[in-house]
Amino acid sequence: MLHDLIQQYGAAIVFANVLASSLGLPVPAMPALVLFGAMAAMHPGTIGQQVAPVLVLAVFATLIGDSVWFLAGRLYGGNTLKTLCKLSLSRDTCVKKTERFFGRWGVRVLAVAKFIPGLSIVSVPMAGAMGTPYRQFLSFDGIGAALWTGTGLLIGVMFAPQIDMLFASASHLGRLSAVVVAALLVLYALYRWQRRRQLIKKLAHARITVDDLYRAMGGKPPPVVFDIRSHEKRKLDPYVIPGALFADERQLGEILAKYPHDQKLVIYCSCPNEISAAWMAKQLAEAGYTDVLPLLGGLDAWRDSGRTLEPLQHAPADEVPPHITPKAV
Repeated sequence: MLHDLIQQYGAAIVFANVLASSLGLPVPAMPALVLFGAMAAMHPGTIGQQVAPVLVLAVFATLIGDSVWFLAGRLYGGNTLKTLCKLSLSRDTCVKKTERFFGRWGVRVLAVAKFIPGLSIVSVPMAGAMGTPYRQFLSFDGIGAALWTGTGLLIGVMFAPQIDMLFASASHLGRLSAVVVAALLVLYALYRWQRRRQLIKKLAHARITVDDLYRAMGGKPPPVVFDIRSHEKRKLDPYVIPGALFADERQLGEILAKYPHDQKLVIYCSCPNEISAAWMAKQLAEAGYTDVLPLLGGLDAWRDSGRTLEPLQHAPADEVPPHITPKAV
C-alpha cells in the first residue's frame, strides 16, 4: 500500500511537504525525502525513475517558500525577525546567534543554512531585510536547497534496508505506532513551550519600565544603559536610547572590569520578550551586581512611548530603512 501511494502521489507529497516546511509550518521535510529515497532504492524500476523530477520539485518548493520569507524581510525588515523571535519555541538568544552568523558570512550562509537548525528560517528574511539582490539570493538559496534535498534522498538510498525493516516493525503495531510518534512530537512541543512561558513568567517582575528608566536617567548618578542587540539588528534599526552603550553578552569581563558592582545597570534588546536582556542581567547579577534590570518591552517600548531616540553615527537619518520611523518628544 505504501509503495502504491508513493508511486502515485510521491512527487506531490514531497513537494507539499517541502513547501510547508520552507514556509515555516511545523512539518519536517527531511523524513519525506529520506523515505522517498529509500522507496526509490527498493523499487528502482518504478519509483526510482522519479528521483530526478522529485529533486527538481523539492528545490522548486524550497525556493517558493523561501522567496515568501525573503519578500517579507524586504518589505517589513526587522519586524519580520521580531515575529519569528516571538513565535519560536527556542530562546531569543538562539535567534540572535543566527543573526550574527549571517552577519559574518553574508548571503553565502544560505548554501548550508538548511543543515543548521534554526538558521534557515532567520537567514532567509534577513537576506531580504539587508537588501540582498534577489538574483544573488536565488543563486545561493538554490545551491543550498539542491544540497539539502540531494542529501535527504541519498540518505534514503543508502539506508533503504534499515528503513524497510523499521517500517516492517511499525506495520505490526498498526496505527498505534503513528499515534505514539504524533504524541511524542506534541509532548516535545508542549515541553519547549512550557519552558519558555516559565522563563518569561519568572522574569515578569524583574524588569524596569520605560517611565522608570526615563526618570532614573535624570537622576544623579544616572544608570548605565546597555544596548545588546546584534550588529546586524542595529543595521536594520539604526536608533538607540540616548546615551546607551553597545555591549556583548559574550564579553562580560569588560563590564566587570569597568563598572563597580553597585552601579545601576539597565539592559535592553529588541526581542519581544526581552529574554536576551534578561539572560545578561542574570549573568551580571550572579557576578555580583546588585542593581541590574532589563528594560520592559526593550527598544520598541521606548519608541512606542514617544521618547527621544538617537540615530547611530554610522547610519545617518537619510539612510534609515523605510520601515523604521523614530519618535521623539
